[in-house]
Amino acid sequence: MPPPLRLHYAPDNASLCVRLALLRAGVPFATVLVDRRARGQDSPAFRAINPHGLIPALETPQGPLFETGAILLWIADRHGAGLAPAPGEADRGLVLSWLFWLSNSLHPALRILFYPDRHVAGDTARLVLRTRERVGAMLHTLEDRAPDLTAWLGAPEGPSVLDCYLCPMLRWLALYPVDARGWFDLARWPRLLDVARRMDDRPETAAAARAEGLGPRPFSAPALPDPPEGSAT
Repeated sequence: MPPPLRLHYAPDNASLCVRLALLRAGVPFATVLVDRRARGQDSPAFRAINPHGLIPALETPQGPLFETGAILLWIADRHGAGLAPAPGEADRGLVLSWLFWLSNSLHPALRILFYPDRHVAGDTARLVLRTRERVGAMLHTLEDRAPDLTAWLGAPEGPSVLDCYLCPMLRWLALYPVDARGWFDLARWPRLLDVARRMDDRPETAAAARAEGLGPRPFSAPALPDPPEGSAT
């Protein structure tokens, strides 16, 4: 019998966040490659699962899920494994606040950096510069507030939904766009660098790195992926 969960993914895409959470939860799942080079995300088959044509999507017995933050929260609530506080627990509101901040504030800023031409016509340099500054300010805020999240960000007990979402984004800031690298240095935020290093040492990360060709230190010292199948861009 095939696993009841099917993760539609592309290597080194937002589906990486979901893969990490599924591995942390110890839930059997199958993967279905979305071929970005062939614009597989625009295919009728994928649009039937995610009408927005965005990666990731997760097929479940209750129907398909999309949006990274929503999928992470569903996995945490359905399968536990310390990914997030359960409803009614003291830190529930704190973790949800930061999870939605990652989804609604930081992640959209990354999309502007990666695809600035989708947001303004003509010269994108000013938009990119201002967005880099905004990302830096957001990471400074998270760096300052990280002590409030010691049980849920870089905790020795294992990654939470915050680790699974944040660490791939720290990786992408260092690597993409490929022709505009060099501005981002995670060492500016020592606490976040420590979170990335802890995540590098997790067995979930090792498994994800093998599956997607991410290299030995994918979050604290990232290198461009060499995936066994598919393309990151």
